[in-house]
Amino acid sequence: MSRAVEESNRAMLRARDAMDRAYAQPLDIAALARIAHVSEAHFIRTFRATFGETPHRYLQRRRVERAMYLLARSDEPVTEICHLVGFGSLGTFSRTFHGIVGESPSAYRRRRAAPADVPGCFTKAWMRPSAAGGEKATAVSGPAPSAAP
Repeated sequence: MSRAVEESNRAMLRARDAMDRAYAQPLDIAALARIAHVSEAHFIRTFRATFGETPHRYLQRRRVERAMYLLARSDEPVTEICHLVGFGSLGTFSRTFHGIVGESPSAYRRRRAAPADVPGCFTKAWMRPSAAGGEKATAVSGPAPSAAP
């Protein structure tokens, strides 16, 4: 890896770390580009090339991940969680949550309890939202049963 690519990756990591720390705050591309010491257009292109998604989509997914945790672990109203994770409107939060997770925040909360015999690491891997949006991980299983003659 060239030195220029390494420096670019470090700059993108600095911006992504800032997004992870301040996900609930209003963040704009200009501020993130300043953190990475690049122009706004270059930041968007490079972030997507580095992490496989736009900065906006990454921030939305990060906020939804936090909302999933809060929905599963607290009794806060959905509207309060919406604001705690940085969304300005319940409609945008619900639409984004549904687009990433595949169900509404309320439905997710109702279904949040995992079976007791499934290790937590598998549950977390299964429930983590994908970067592609709406697609869930597929279950790992053995070979398909053969049809009886």
